[in-house]
Amino acid sequence: MLGRPNSTIHSYGSIIFAACFTIQAVGIGTYVAYGVFFNALIAEFQWSRATISGASSLAFFMMGFVGMLIGRLNDQYGPRLLMSITSLFFGAGLMLMSQVDSVPRLYLCYGLLVGIGLSSMDVIALTTIARWFSLRRGAMTGLVKVGTGAGQFTIPLIASLLIGLAGWRHTFLILGLAASCILFSIAQVLKRDPDDFKYLGKKDRSSGEEIEKAGTAGISFEKTRKTYQFWNLCFVNFLIVFCLISIIIHIVPHARDIGLSASHAAGVLSTIGGVSMIGRFVSGLAIDRYGSKAIMGASLLLLIISLSWLQAAESLWMLYLFACIYGLAHGGLFTAISPMVAEIFGIRAHGTILGIVVCFGTTGGAIGPIFTGQLFDMTGSYAIAFYAFMITSLCSLVLLALLKPIRDKS
Repeated sequence: MLGRPNSTIHSYGSIIFAACFTIQAVGIGTYVAYGVFFNALIAEFQWSRATISGASSLAFFMMGFVGMLIGRLNDQYGPRLLMSITSLFFGAGLMLMSQVDSVPRLYLCYGLLVGIGLSSMDVIALTTIARWFSLRRGAMTGLVKVGTGAGQFTIPLIASLLIGLAGWRHTFLILGLAASCILFSIAQVLKRDPDDFKYLGKKDRSSGEEIEKAGTAGISFEKTRKTYQFWNLCFVNFLIVFCLISIIIHIVPHARDIGLSASHAAGVLSTIGGVSMIGRFVSGLAIDRYGSKAIMGASLLLLIISLSWLQAAESLWMLYLFACIYGLAHGGLFTAISPMVAEIFGIRAHGTILGIVVCFGTTGGAIGPIFTGQLFDMTGSYAIAFYAFMITSLCSLVLLALLKPIRDKS
């Protein structure tokens, strides 16, 4: 096994990276594009923003809830079969959205089916990267999360263009078919870790024994769930994603409310995605040098600054400046979580632990948009919700400061 050419070893590591990058771009980018459909759904059905947000929230909750099972199964059986199955759910839910004519169908197609499809996007991609690149985990996680930013930048613009050309129903049909085909094809090249493929990573190569130890390094989930660090991290992620997903889902409707055109409003969302690519890349490199906790703290400070600015943003340039600051914070926060799990608990049960931490985050992300939509429906403004996000971000920063490393991992 050690005698295989380095070029071949490096080549398959590159394939794994490209696969995980594309999973993030297609899966998360398509989910984020849901905000572009708000006005079309309101115009046709006169549904409230809370109702429309609820479908996205259910999808996000299902992403984490099913993701706990996906994480455990991925630790045991590997990612190929799991990604293949969930890609079909993802595509089917999006394509069936083209036939939606009632709230129950909206929640069934988008909330349930798309949510099940989303369950593998973070857990499989990030756990696979954590296992393949143990010595460059932060940098490679950051590069893979650049894929999320790429998807957030491109897919909302594509969806907005398609809605104008073909209508929202045909747009869902096109997005669903394309996403399902891409993700199912990518699933066929996924391998759980280098040992599963019988190759060793180029930078991680020394001996078969070292790879075996790396695969079991860290503490078991049974011990992990008894530590305060585990529950602290879960609640930090809950609060962070509560804010982040609420902003992502509601920033386009907010931009339209203050007078921006549909294309400019979609551009704000795309700017967040584009700048978040820089945030993901830079934070990934910085994590390997300074640690995940420091980078998450810096990203939270940027989030608080961006939310303060959002209170006064009433014009196009002000919203785009918000998008730039927020995009850096958004990218850093989502990049740091998987390396932080590995730093604190090791990778022995990385998929299981990350799946639960992600589930707490997606629960927050499910509640947040409904909370935001309900506040808007009650007050006619997002102002109270934006203030609430600032307070929530401050609370998560305090909890993060209390997070200490586990002294004994024996």
